[in-house]
Amino acid sequence: MSANTSRVAVLLMAYGTPRTPEEIEPYYIDIRRGRPPTPEQLADLVRRYDAIGGISPLNERTEAQRLRLANSLEELAPGRFDVILGFKHAAPKIETAVTTIADAGYGSIVCLVLAPHYSGFSVGQYLDRARAAAEPTGIPVFVVESWATEPAFIDFLANDLAAKLSAMPESTKVVFTAHSLPRRIVQDNDPYPSEVRSTAQAVADRIGLSPWSTWSTAWQSAGRTPEPWLGPDILTVVDDLGAAEDSSALIVCACGFVADHLEVLYDLDIEASQRAARLGLGFARTACVNDDPAVIGALASRVLNAAPAATDQD
Repeated sequence: MSANTSRVAVLLMAYGTPRTPEEIEPYYIDIRRGRPPTPEQLADLVRRYDAIGGISPLNERTEAQRLRLANSLEELAPGRFDVILGFKHAAPKIETAVTTIADAGYGSIVCLVLAPHYSGFSVGQYLDRARAAAEPTGIPVFVVESWATEPAFIDFLANDLAAKLSAMPESTKVVFTAHSLPRRIVQDNDPYPSEVRSTAQAVADRIGLSPWSTWSTAWQSAGRTPEPWLGPDILTVVDDLGAAEDSSALIVCACGFVADHLEVLYDLDIEASQRAARLGLGFARTACVNDDPAVIGALASRVLNAAPAATDQD
């Protein structure tokens, strides 16, 4: 019997990112389910990476989150958990990570996705892939599905938002954003829109924002496909605020993203910020969680609560 059977493998899943400029094209092909992008599409993606320094810092951010989670779990339950990364669109893929876990002889897997809001179209796909990969091995799989209103997460967002609001004019609008998904998820009663709104509402309540008159939700970074995606898009919101007589600035709280990466550093810090500047609007963005000790520590507690009791594996 493997010495690892009493240990729990935490499969920490994330979207993934190219690690070098040479990996951008194969990464893009993977996102497009094997369909190569046109030269124009590839050039546009490379241009956006160039604008943030040539490559995204997401890989380093995700590894820092993994290490912080491992250390937090070690404090909570010494010698019981190991944290292994699995990515949707980069190596090591989710399936490869599960194979590594199985080969090492772990007794169970707890899945955690680095995205706070559950959707069958996003987090659900990660979990389905992990379960499908683990099924032939017989290793039981436990999951953390959502942490949209985790108190430590809400506190992190609220504290940073309040600090930034204090330096903005009174007529500042707060816009909470998350990654857009195809609009058809609404027809399937997918919980994603309500999960995002629950985060926004909790943060707004925490710092006393008035509903809709001072804050709203919007979507960003929609895929470039023919089908309609959730809206309004953040750029549309910026345009609308620029045309309003009673708005002078906006703060984007990108609550759907937990690490600095392309959709934050380019789509917000460059594209949305420049759009706002052209319209004479002040612009700010709240910080991403990255490896914040309090938030990652709270996620470690959720992993511990999702895992089987230690005696179940002895």
